[in-house]
Amino acid sequence: MGRAAAGVAVGVAAVACAVAAVAVGRRIRSRGKWKRVARVLREVEEGCEGSVGRLRQVVDAMAVEMHAGLASEGGSKLKMLLTYVHTLPNGTEKGTYYALHLGSTDFRALRVHLHGQQSSVLEHEVEQQPIPQHLMTSTSKDLFDFIASSLKEFIEKEGNGSELSPDRRRELGFTFSFPVKQMSVSSGILIKWTKGFSIVDMVRIDVPACLQEALARKELDMRVAALVNDTVGTLALGHYHDSDTVASVIIGTGTNACYLERVDGIIKCQGLLTTSGYMVVNMEWGNFWSSHLPRTSYDIDLDSESPNPNDQGFEKMISGMYLGDIVRRVILRMLLESDILGPISSKLSMPFILRTPMMAAMHEDDSPDLREVARILKDILEIPQVPLKLRKVVVKVCDVVTRRAARLAAAGIVGILKKIGRDGSGGITGGGRRSDVKMKRTVVAVEGGLYSGYTLFREYLHEALNEILGEDIAKHVILKVTEDGSGIGAALLAASHSSYNVDTAKML
Repeated sequence: MGRAAAGVAVGVAAVACAVAAVAVGRRIRSRGKWKRVARVLREVEEGCEGSVGRLRQVVDAMAVEMHAGLASEGGSKLKMLLTYVHTLPNGTEKGTYYALHLGSTDFRALRVHLHGQQSSVLEHEVEQQPIPQHLMTSTSKDLFDFIASSLKEFIEKEGNGSELSPDRRRELGFTFSFPVKQMSVSSGILIKWTKGFSIVDMVRIDVPACLQEALARKELDMRVAALVNDTVGTLALGHYHDSDTVASVIIGTGTNACYLERVDGIIKCQGLLTTSGYMVVNMEWGNFWSSHLPRTSYDIDLDSESPNPNDQGFEKMISGMYLGDIVRRVILRMLLESDILGPISSKLSMPFILRTPMMAAMHEDDSPDLREVARILKDILEIPQVPLKLRKVVVKVCDVVTRRAARLAAAGIVGILKKIGRDGSGGITGGGRRSDVKMKRTVVAVEGGLYSGYTLFREYLHEALNEILGEDIAKHVILKVTEDGSGIGAALLAASHSSYNVDTAKML
């Protein structure tokens, strides 16, 4: 019996040792998987790091590229397009003005009533209408006849409430959200169609002229007073409310910026005269690039797989179109390299399946168990039963990507301020400051859901502004949210560039 008992004991001990060995092995393998997750996270954090020193290098690079783009056509990745907008609304405008916004598969018509007194809420009416799909590939005549007919119906509904003098033509600001080479404040040639449009006979044709001809065919006495893009409209709206507004930035699905430049600083167009001495320059800053930008392998892969590789590099790092997909790529690599959840869903390999609003919802999930993170991972990416520890890692990835985007956007804004002498540097590079520079109150109008609707993005952007400029300078720089620069702003530009005003931009 003693030998038997001893044998049993030895057997039990052996089984226990085996079980323990399996458990230890699992723990070791699990620890190894988490180490691989941590390594990927650490690499992302290091790759996205935007120290103040690095951001100031981006600021200097932005200012240098702005100078180069103003010096010659093609001299910079920044196009620095002339808009011929030389007079911004200031609140003294009176009358009823109109706007037309053709931006995608629909268009909006607006009517804005101005009473010569700045108002925080502008009285306006809006109608939105879809464009029939067949017109998107038809002819310019068909498209603009449809738009002109709709605009005429919109105007006929107003009755006698337009406050328009019998001897005055109606005037319109036209926001056309497609690539255009501007020829004057009210004319511009279409470079190419995007967003599903393909009307061949309009390429390299004056867009406002097509609209003007359609208005004449419909016997609508209306003049296209200004052709603008949404960034310029945002600047106009910001300046109407606050005359210290010198620039505008859109940070939403896409991103762009424009600002007021001295005409004598636009070297590539010498002989240009305006009565104000200034002109709004459309930077097209989404195409900005510099070796100082903190680029990762995820950015490189996203760019190479995009429809426009080596183009819009800055936009791909800071705008809402791309942030969610950068996060998706990081999560995919984490799970592939660590095998922490076993086989993964094919959904995680689908580009742009994780949209930035979903990423923001995960980032701002403040529930103790991060239930919103779990829901989005399960519903959108088909990753069920994600442990809390991994959910926290996902939130951290969202934070790293968002923080980088916000800090780079802040550096871009300071780059504009540096170019126009509003950053307190007195022209000194590398973040230096001159003590004898007196700062003026400086307002930047900002539009776009990434800034206005994403609290953590906005906080990180403001934090970076303070770090780059220093608190003494930053307190003079105010970011103001605007709404509907593409609509109301366009109508305001029609007012400030009315044919009944004498100010014009002209060449010597």
